[in-house]
Amino acid sequence: MPGKLFADLLKKNDIFISRDVLRSTYTPSELPHREEQVNSLASVLVPALRGETPSNVVIYGKTGTGKTAVAKYVGSELEAASGCDVGCSFVYMNCEIVDTQYRVLAHLARRFGRDVPMTGWPTDQVYEEVRDALDEKRRVVVVVLDEVDKLARKGDDILYNLSRINSDLDQAKVSLMGISNDLKFTEFLDPRVKSSLGEDEIVFPPYNAEQIRDILGHRAAISFKPGVLDEDIIPLCSALAAQEHGDARRALDLLRVSGELAERAGHSKVTEVHVRSARAKIERDRVKEVVTTLPTQSKLVLYSVLVLEEQGARNVTTGTVYNMYKQLCPLVDMDYLTHRRIADLIAELDMLGIIHTVVVSKGRYGRTKEITLSVSLDKLKVMILDDYHLKALSSTSTSSIQSRLG
Repeated sequence: MPGKLFADLLKKNDIFISRDVLRSTYTPSELPHREEQVNSLASVLVPALRGETPSNVVIYGKTGTGKTAVAKYVGSELEAASGCDVGCSFVYMNCEIVDTQYRVLAHLARRFGRDVPMTGWPTDQVYEEVRDALDEKRRVVVVVLDEVDKLARKGDDILYNLSRINSDLDQAKVSLMGISNDLKFTEFLDPRVKSSLGEDEIVFPPYNAEQIRDILGHRAAISFKPGVLDEDIIPLCSALAAQEHGDARRALDLLRVSGELAERAGHSKVTEVHVRSARAKIERDRVKEVVTTLPTQSKLVLYSVLVLEEQGARNVTTGTVYNMYKQLCPLVDMDYLTHRRIADLIAELDMLGIIHTVVVSKGRYGRTKEITLSVSLDKLKVMILDDYHLKALSSTSTSSIQSRLG
C-alpha cells in the first residue's frame, strides 16, 4: 500500500498538538515578563503611525531573552495599526544569513518589488533600486537587522548607508532596529554610525527560573495534548535553562526535543528520562553545528587551544594561543592573522560557549585572558579536523607537532 510507512507513523502522534509553538521562529500572541520591553519598543516606533521617522534603536540581550520575539510582535502590531494615509512596513533580516551589504540591499529591493539578483550588480546600482522602490509612496519602513554584530564585523558601510538613506528620500522614511547578543559590538563601528544607530537602546535581562516556567507553561498548553507531560517536566526544563543564563529558547528546545524523543519511542507521556536525553542530544548537536560552521581561521585558533591543553599547559593565555597559532599556520599553508584579530576570534569563541575565558590581572604588566575549553577534547578534535583545509594536522600528533615546532 503506497504511503503506508508514513500513515503508520502519523497514527503515533499522541504527544503534540503543534510542535512549532515550541520553536524560536514562532511569534506568540502573548509575551510573559516582557511587557516593559514591548512598551518601550512601541513607544520608540509610535511616531511611524504619525508619518514621522522613529529613532533608530539597538536591542541588546543574551540569547533566548525574547529580543527577536518582541521585535516581531511589535512589528506586526505596528503594521496592523498603520492606515491608508501612511503605511508602515516591518522588514526583518537575520544577518547570519543576509550577511553582506549587497545582500541586505538586494533583500530590501526585492521586498519592495524590484527584481534585483542576489549577486552580480554594482552595489551603487542596488542602492539606487532600494531608494527608488522605497520612495514610490509615502510610508515608514522599519528595517530590522537581527544579529547585527555579525554584519558590523564585516564592515559598517551598510549601516552607514542605511542610517543616512533618509537624506535621499522624498516620500518614504526609514528607521533601523539592530538586535545583538554582544553589548560591545558598537565599539567596532565608525563613531558617526555608532551615534546614529544607537539613538535609543533597550536591554533585555535574562529570565529567571520562575519566569521561564511561566513561558513554558503558556506554550505547553497550546503545544502538547492534555495530560502528556509529567508534572515535574516544566519545572525541570526551567531549572536547567536558568542554569544556562536564563535562555528561554534553550528551555523551549529542551521541552520540544523531550516530546519528540517520547513520540519516537512510542511513549504516551514525557518523563524526566526524556528531558535528560534531550539535554544531551541538544548539547551534542549545538557544539557540532557551531564548530563545523566556524571559519577555518577560527578552527585553527580553537585547535591551538586544544593542542596547548593536550600538552598540559597551565594558564593558557591569548599570547600563548597566538604563538601556537602562528606556528601551526605553516603546517596547513595558511597566512596568519594579527594578534588583535586573533583576540577578537577568541572573544567570539567565548561568546559561542566553545571556550571559557577569564580576565586575570597581571599587576603592573596589565591584564590578560586565561582560556580553557568548554567541550570534550576528543570530540572537538574530530570536528575541527573534518575541515579539509586542516587535514594536514590529522596525520600529526600533538607530540610530533611539539617536536616540529620545537
